[in-house]
Amino acid sequence: MQNQTKQEQILDALQALLENKNIQNISVSEIAQTAGIGKGSIYYYFPSKDSIVDALVERNYEKPLETAKNLARQTDISPFTRMAMIFQACRNSTSAFHAQKGTALPDAKEDAFIRQKYMKHLISEMKPVLAEIIRQGIDMGQIRFDYPAALAEIALIVLTVKLNDSDSSGPEESEETIRGLISLLEKGTENPAGSLNFLMS
Repeated sequence: MQNQTKQEQILDALQALLENKNIQNISVSEIAQTAGIGKGSIYYYFPSKDSIVDALVERNYEKPLETAKNLARQTDISPFTRMAMIFQACRNSTSAFHAQKGTALPDAKEDAFIRQKYMKHLISEMKPVLAEIIRQGIDMGQIRFDYPAALAEIALIVLTVKLNDSDSSGPEESEETIRGLISLLEKGTENPAGSLNFLMS
């Protein structure tokens, strides 16, 4: 329990520092000072600053992951409805994290760095859960697709593109890409056009 408390202190410290500073300008010493522990203690819990950032990203997705696991067991709910609920939980979690950025000036390099970590964690953790929901949909006859894991990854790509609001291609082009991916999902699963529009909301 003591270790857990110290880890949470360190993550809370990094979160607080991110409200006013960009990640590349935050040192391990600052994290330790803000957490109220010695710099050497940081390395007992985390091997590097990068691993602290990874842990903060993982912590931010704890609730959506728990939601996903619970929904995977609720076979009385439509698979696509469960997917929509999971995606919404992820969106809310990501929005909340970015809203805590505070007064730090936007930095494209940092933004890309954090987004890459979010995408990697989201896809690796959510893919098996979504694949299981899709398998259930196949068993129920609601989804017709031979590769549930691939479909889960495609759906997660749609989500991560949607979360990428600062895409350099611009909002109209980004929306068109998402609509194209949704159309492919609908055709690939033999669902009627417009049935997956919840992904746009």
